[in-house]
Amino acid sequence: MPVTRAGGYVNYSTNTSNYIPEIFSGKLVRRFYDTTVFAEIANTDYEGEIKSKGDVVHIRTRPDIVIDDYEVGAGLGTAQTPTSASVALHIDRAKRFNIGLTDLDALQSDVKLMDEWADAASETMRVAIDNIVLANIYADAASFNAGATAGRISGDIDLGTASVPLELAKDNILDVIVDYGVCLDEANCPEQGRFIVLPAWACGLIKKSDLKDASLAGDGTSIMRNGRVGMVDRFTLFMSNNVAKTGSNFHVIAGHKEGITFASQMTKSRIIPDQGDFRDLLQGLNVFGFETINPALLLHSVVKKGAV
Repeated sequence: MPVTRAGGYVNYSTNTSNYIPEIFSGKLVRRFYDTTVFAEIANTDYEGEIKSKGDVVHIRTRPDIVIDDYEVGAGLGTAQTPTSASVALHIDRAKRFNIGLTDLDALQSDVKLMDEWADAASETMRVAIDNIVLANIYADAASFNAGATAGRISGDIDLGTASVPLELAKDNILDVIVDYGVCLDEANCPEQGRFIVLPAWACGLIKKSDLKDASLAGDGTSIMRNGRVGMVDRFTLFMSNNVAKTGSNFHVIAGHKEGITFASQMTKSRIIPDQGDFRDLLQGLNVFGFETINPALLLHSVVKKGAV
């Protein structure tokens, strides 16, 4: 029979978790966490500059150089003095967790609760950050990489809008991905390192499409493999359940890792004794920031599920 507990202290013997069993399996059913992608779509080039101190990095950008016609004997004109704006990377976001475990629960449980909870907290932290990045970054895409008249040169590529989103189906999703590629081609985006972040249902459409030839997937294995999406038209495809959503519209992003930068200044976790009880506290803090440093390398497409 468990020891009586004050209000707010869960009885792990009788609640549905059954962490303190009479006879129970020695392993917990491990949680399945949402796939996180922010580490794959953003660079961390400037993280080292802000690790020890400071809360902002001013990132220089390349200036635009004017190229003039040359005429023999006309001279070279006035020399240019190139200038360019800097982009500020602010470390202005923070997430934390605080978990308590009594000495009694730790002793009587047949599972290392603190280890399990530390793993869960770490993964959940990553999901929380992923949600923040994907919910905010799409709005930074260059104007010629968004909307119904996208394309820096062509201006006639429809990437969908809030009022008229692209309706994706298995018959058109490959064409849409090719259009993403054309947009980034016109924006002079490097080919190596391109990505697209898609919701699960859109990845499912790719697997149902006509993409059966492994060569189109960019490797030696068919796209119909273990539910994992590979490469299409120079893009590495990432599936995420954290893609930003407004009503039935999904905000798909594509681009290049050099377009977004991410930095984590302080990631700490500690176990300290609770001065008011016989328990330990597991606490964690993650201070971070992210910024679009080259909007031309980021694409925003508003999509929704098409008719089956």
